[in-house]
Order: sequence, then C-alpha cells, then structure tokens
Amino acid sequence: MKMNNKLGKIIAYKKSFLIGFLSVMFLYACVPTKAIKEEDRSMPEQYENQSSDSLNTAATVKWRDFFSDPYLVSLIDSALVNNQELNIMLQRVSMAQNEIKVRKGEYLPFVNFYGGAEVEKVGEYTRNGAVEEGLNIREDENFPDPLPNYTFGLSASWELDVWKKLRNAKKSAVYEYLASVEGKNFMVTNLVSEIADSYYELLALDNQLVIIDQNLELQKNALTMVDLQKQAARATALAVKKFEAEVLKNKSHRYEIKQQIVEVENKINFLLGKSPTPIQRSTDDFINKTLDTIYTGVPSQLLQNRTDIRQAELELASAKLNIKVAKANFYPSIGIKAGIGLEAFNPRYLNAAPESLLYSVVGDVVGPLINRNAIKAEYKNANSRQIQAVYEYEKSILNAFVEVSNQVSNINNLKMSYDLKKGQVNALTESIDVAMLLFQSARADYMEVLLTQRDALESKIELVETKKDQMLAQVNMYRALGGGWN
Repeated sequence: MKMNNKLGKIIAYKKSFLIGFLSVMFLYACVPTKAIKEEDRSMPEQYENQSSDSLNTAATVKWRDFFSDPYLVSLIDSALVNNQELNIMLQRVSMAQNEIKVRKGEYLPFVNFYGGAEVEKVGEYTRNGAVEEGLNIREDENFPDPLPNYTFGLSASWELDVWKKLRNAKKSAVYEYLASVEGKNFMVTNLVSEIADSYYELLALDNQLVIIDQNLELQKNALTMVDLQKQAARATALAVKKFEAEVLKNKSHRYEIKQQIVEVENKINFLLGKSPTPIQRSTDDFINKTLDTIYTGVPSQLLQNRTDIRQAELELASAKLNIKVAKANFYPSIGIKAGIGLEAFNPRYLNAAPESLLYSVVGDVVGPLINRNAIKAEYKNANSRQIQAVYEYEKSILNAFVEVSNQVSNINNLKMSYDLKKGQVNALTESIDVAMLLFQSARADYMEVLLTQRDALESKIELVETKKDQMLAQVNMYRALGGGWN
C-alpha cells in the first residue's frame, strides 16, 4: 500500500513537472516575430544627359589636391583642427568606441574580490544565542561573545550568452561606432565645402568692390564733364544732379559690400574657431579662374563614396541587430555564480584549511513568464526603428542622386550663362566710350550715358556673381559626389 502511494506521488510529480515544462515551452513558442523590411538599393545607370563614366575621380581626390589656392588650403587645414562642432563630433565618436568595450564586457565573466569584518551580539534566549552558549571551540575555550566574523575571497558571475543577445548588442555597438565615424567624415565634407563656399564668396565681394571703385572713377569723370558742359550752357542742372545721385548711390552700395565682406570674414573665423580677424586671400584674376572638369562617374558609386549613405547603411545594420537583441529578451537567461574564500571568527584561523574554507557554485535560469508587455513593446519599437532606418537609408540614396543631378545641370547652365554674360559685359563696356563720344558731340543726351554706365556696372556685377556660382557649383559637385573628407 505504501509502495503504491509513493509510486503515485512520483507519477503526479512527474506529470506536474511535464505540464509546467510544456507550458513554459508553449509560452516561448509564442514569441512574436515580425518580418524585417529590406532596403531598396536600386539606382539609375547614369545621370541625365551624361555618358556612362566608370572613373569617379572627383570623389577620390583629396581636398588638398582639389583646391589649388594656398590661402584656402590653409583655412581648411586650420578649421579641421579648431572647429568646435567637429571637435564635439570627435568626442561622440570616442564615446561610441567606449560603448563597444562596455558591451564586450557584458558577455565575459565578472570576477570580484571581497573582504569584510563584522561583529554580532545576539540574545542568549534566542536559538542562535542558546546554541552559541553551549558550544566550545576548544576544551578550554568558549565561543566568543560578541561574535566577530572575518571573510576574504573571490566571487565570479557569468551570464551564458546562449541566445547571442549580448554578442549582438556588442556587434550593434560596433556598427554604431562605425556610423559615428562616417558621420564625422560627413561633417568634415560639409565643413570643407562651407569654408570653400565662404572663401569664394569673399573673393567675389572683393571683385565687386573693385568694379564699383572703377565705375565710380568713370562716373566722377562723367560728372566733371557734364558740369563743364553746364557751365558752357550745353547741359542742364538736371543732368548734373542725375550724375551726382548716381555717384552717391554707388558710394552707398560700396559700404553695403564692405559690410558683407566683414560678415563673411567673421563667418569663416567662426568656422575656424577663432575671434574675428582679417582673412588672407588672393583676389587677383578671380574672373578668369579656370574650372577643372569634374567626372561624375556612375550613380551606383555614390553608395561607396558618400559618407552619409555609408552612415545610414551602418545604422541600418545596427537596427537589424537590435531586433535580435530585443527578441532574445523573451528567452530565459542562464547564469552561473561561484565563489571561494576563507571565513573565521578570528583572523588567526583564516589560514586553517579546510575548516575556514568556504565555496559555492550556483546555476540559475530566469525568464519572463507573465506580464511581458514591456518586452513586447520594446520588440515592436526595435522593429519600428529598423523600418525607420530603412527609410533613412533610402532617403540618403535618393538625396545624393538628386544633389549630383542638380549640380550636373547647374554646371552646364552656368557655363552657357557665363559665356553670354561675358559677351554682354564686353559690349556694354565698349558702349560707354561710344556714349561719351556721342554725348560730347551732342548726338546723345545725358540719360543715355547714365543708363549705359549703369547697365555696364550691373553686367559686371552679374558676371562676378556668375563666376562665383560656377566656383560654388564645383565645390558642391565635389561634396555631392562624396569628396572632401579624405
């Protein structure tokens, strides 16, 4: 009868264990799974109105070789050392690198040492007190009261990464670090481009100032001539006042340009991380600067050359791993804890082995069973972040292609516009002398002279602006293709 009861208990125990085990397995079999969204990397075979060219030399050219102006090279070199935003980004890169060490340490065993001393006095009319009262350590030595305790030893803990949660988290941190490096490179590209843009804008303003000064000389000479003709009764006071107003207008415009020069200089100084100071530059022969041909290559090369695309790609890879990390939270974690040391109530007994030796080994399995809403929410967020990263990656590819396409068209149109405006400037410059001769021979009135000078000035200013736009287009194309960071 007793055997039957014992056998029945064993069977009931095994049934309970089996039911519990199957219940737990059923719960983990119901772990949610969402499909990972794949990115679209397709791009056109070539840019519009461009022949296929597999040599993308512009993106691989170092910025020191791309820019030939020594003053500009010096400014860029200084900015790459002293720019505050770039230095802030470098610290972010350093922190991302440290995060790798943090993640790596999580899946390695932790070993600690410990030591302690304590004293405890318990009441005699308690279980511990009664036991201590009746104990003798030696025949002639009673149990100490109060009771001290001294310990010294080592402890270790290790979470077994059977689901690769910790390793995937470390790999994700590696991708985040690499993405931060590419982000730094993208910032360098933009910084180089911004300094070059501001430098060429400064050269253009200098040339506009020279043109206004030259035009003021012409207008002052014309004013003198009109004033002499008024004294000879060959011109009216109205003509004199018109020319005076034009001279004053251009003098006023001259101060406006000088203010713009100060602001652009201060912008460059800010990018260089220093207080306002004059910027050294070479303004000679700006209008005749030659433009080198930039080879665009094929659009697919942008995937490798553009640092912002590579950054988005690495962030996408990190987001995919974070999904695995979030999913692993549904599974139980397996840990091992162990310790070894010495413990005694008197320090002189610490070396008395094996009496003072203590050790322990514990293995445990802990997993979520009920109320897993927080884990589910984090898993869904990880999936949403991965989808977001896909769209960010696709957007960066599309943005890069659009930027290059815009600059290809911009360079071509600016070239045509510059050639036409150069012809316009030549024609209007010659017309000034013709208008003056006709005015002196009374075959043209003063308004024709005035308008001719005004049109010539505006055309020269526009020519300088177009040359500046051409220089900026070259820089923007270099940046759009992925150059400037190396």
